Amino acid sequence: MLLLVTDDIICRYLIVIDDIWDISVWKMIRCALPDNDIGYIIVTTTRISDVAEKVGGAYKLKPLSLNNSRELMYKIIFGNENRENTKDKEICLDEELAEVSNKILKKCAGVPLAIITMASVLACKARNEMEWYEVYNSIGVGIENNLDVGNMRKILSFSYYDMASHLKTCLLYLSMFPEDYKIEKDRLIWMWIAEGFVQYVKQGKSLFEHGESYFNELINRGMIQPIYNQAGMIYECRVHDMVLGLICSLSNGENFVTTLNGLGHGSPSNMIRRLSVQNGNESQAMTLQTRNLQQVRSVVAFPDATASVVTVLRSFRVLRVLDLQDCDLSQCCSLKYLGNLFHLRYLGLCNTSITQLPEEIVNLQLLQILDVWNNKMYCLPSTIVQLRYLMCLYIDGFTRVPNGIGSLTSLEELTFLGIYDSTVDIIEELGQLTELRVLHIVLFGEWNDKLVECLHKLKKLKYLYIKDRSGQLNIGGLDAWVAPPNLQILNTRSGCWFTTLSASAWMNPSLLQDLSLSTTVRELQQDDIIILGSLPALRYLNLMIVGEDLGVHNEIHGECIVGAGLFPSLVYCQLWGNVAPIVFQRGAMPRLRTLDFRLSVQEVRGINGRDGGIDLGLRNLPSLQKVWVHLDPEGANKAEVKELEAELTRAIKIHPNHPQLYGIQDEDADDE
Repeated sequence: MLLLVTDDIICRYLIVIDDIWDISVWKMIRCALPDNDIGYIIVTTTRISDVAEKVGGAYKLKPLSLNNSRELMYKIIFGNENRENTKDKEICLDEELAEVSNKILKKCAGVPLAIITMASVLACKARNEMEWYEVYNSIGVGIENNLDVGNMRKILSFSYYDMASHLKTCLLYLSMFPEDYKIEKDRLIWMWIAEGFVQYVKQGKSLFEHGESYFNELINRGMIQPIYNQAGMIYECRVHDMVLGLICSLSNGENFVTTLNGLGHGSPSNMIRRLSVQNGNESQAMTLQTRNLQQVRSVVAFPDATASVVTVLRSFRVLRVLDLQDCDLSQCCSLKYLGNLFHLRYLGLCNTSITQLPEEIVNLQLLQILDVWNNKMYCLPSTIVQLRYLMCLYIDGFTRVPNGIGSLTSLEELTFLGIYDSTVDIIEELGQLTELRVLHIVLFGEWNDKLVECLHKLKKLKYLYIKDRSGQLNIGGLDAWVAPPNLQILNTRSGCWFTTLSASAWMNPSLLQDLSLSTTVRELQQDDIIILGSLPALRYLNLMIVGEDLGVHNEIHGECIVGAGLFPSLVYCQLWGNVAPIVFQRGAMPRLRTLDFRLSVQEVRGINGRDGGIDLGLRNLPSLQKVWVHLDPEGANKAEVKELEAELTRAIKIHPNHPQLYGIQDEDADDE
């Protein structure tokens, strides 16, 4: 929404309203939008042509051309194989499959969602003409002439029925969440595990890792849409509303999920298996009180429905999943009744304003996941250490854990564990949790070398986060640590954990195959650049160099060179602190999209390009989209700062991508 306001009066506006299903909804919205003579634009989208005509006339989007359709399909099917093919992306790499793929594309009628769905199905099939024709013949007749909502659903249905039974079950579970809801990846996988949808198949892999493979398979099949973080890692997903419509229809037909959202889409059956409460009006509360709730296995409630769910929690007898995330429970008299949910595997109380858990939590002997993060809970009950099946524990860093935490030997994820001077013995117990894959630690006291001994025992760690709240800089605290071979994320940004990366025992490119790194070092040398750049799958790099903050003055001579072939997978790079100017040579960082770095005006002046100006080699970064530059003007005058700003601006303008440039400042430059 864009508004131009003068003297509290809206003069001009542009508003986009997405996905209107009913003309009455449009009429209600239109009443709130003022008419004027200055100008306004209202854009609406709908899948119903009658609604479009009544709103003000339909503009039908043109379908993709055949060549564009082919390019989209082959990109999904052939993936990396098609990356080197820069000219003929619309040509099938397997000539045998060209004819049948054209026929399938004709059925998709240029609709992107249909193409993506079918391409995702074909990507999971053998590259065999007969198998692809089976797909083609299964889609239906006449669809290409009328790809309306009904026929689009036929294509989506084919993708659903082509999946293995365990994937179908996991997909149907997504109907627990409202339209356009961003679903946290880990939360969803833990729910699947608690429901019993995820089974051990391969030795050496945890249940969560099996669930993660299910999640990735649904992405590969185009049934869910991934959401990436800065490091290029998937942390959330969403479901396209067309796909969600199919899922809800199938779920309703099988009485898989009952949804109470005030729209009347719930299952007509009196027996409820899984309950999603998205609306808390009085009629919904009455509905809950009159339905049979004794067979409910999962309950997910959203903030508007808090009161409705809390009043009937005592009615559940076989509940395995209870998720009340973001519901305000501060007015609940007691949570003791939670101790009666003997079959509970998943208890989600994140951001619910609770201050304590009842001692009766010990009754939940089958509990696998406990999430009480983002609450004002200053300690866990002592009985928590008796929950021997607990696999995942989310708490706040300031939440004290009782003695005996080492007995929770099934724990795979512990976020966050606060360590104080008074609780330093907890470190030794931490070393007993050898199944840990994910560990977040918050240090409130002095550094203790026992922590390195403890980390040596945790051979299955994939994600390690250490945050220092003591205000101290622990020089070389982790120099002796040898990282486990499966480490994927190391985040020790707040504190000085390494002297130099090249001298650290853990930095072994042959072992660390897939890593995102955020840490602090005393100094950054050319050898460090080479070792870091040799990590084949390093996607995210965030370094703070703090030599001067430690009273160590590092003489900087020249620059650090990022040579050809280094950092082949890096997409995000941030370099802060006392770092020498970085020069990028051709062939370095081919996938880098975001560069964030500090630049000393005085130190960078010695780097001369071919034309006599300052040349950092930014043009050699072919994927660059955003550049954040933080100029340090110490020792430079305003003219020198202006000159460097102009050079950087010119480098950005001549870059083929024209990346965005942020952060140039010169307010503190000396006047001389």
